[in-house]
Amino acid sequence: MRYTPSKQYLWAGLVAAGLAVISAVFATEWTIALVASILFLISAIAVLLLAFRPAIEIQEQRLLVGERSIPWAEVARVDRTGWISPLIVNLTLVNEEKILIVFPGDLDSSNSLLRHLRRNAREALIDGIPHRQFWGDALPPAETPKQLTAPKVQLLRSEDEAEVERLYQLLKTVGHLDTRQQDEK
Repeated sequence: MRYTPSKQYLWAGLVAAGLAVISAVFATEWTIALVASILFLISAIAVLLLAFRPAIEIQEQRLLVGERSIPWAEVARVDRTGWISPLIVNLTLVNEEKILIVFPGDLDSSNSLLRHLRRNAREALIDGIPHRQFWGDALPPAETPKQLTAPKVQLLRSEDEAEVERLYQLLKTVGHLDTRQQDEK
């Protein structure tokens, strides 16, 4: 997929530049129009800079932003800002390098680009959530915990254990340990 800037930004920049020129002409007679001229000029520069942003291309193995190639395996985080049109996304690479992706497109193409960025960055955290969990993919089955055997703890001394064993054997042979009941019979 190839995402190019919307032509609306070019037209908006040209209109702002034209308004800056018209305001400059009026500023010769009304100095207050100089403020409007400066504001139109700043707006024209900002919008034209957006209009001439490089194209963004989504390939199976990499992301191309202009001449820069970024393999998907190197993307560690994809964090969306509050901006959708123009779309502004922060990419953090494995080597902690941060890249700001700015895409001046219409709303549909911005949402599509964001979805492609999130879908293809399979090893990345998406807005702080692991990729598989973000997309609702089934998590790998958790390993069954190994049954741990409790360590044997000696509660009684050897002599006491021998006494308990003797009483148990006596109970098994006689059926009861109470000597009073035997006397009554």
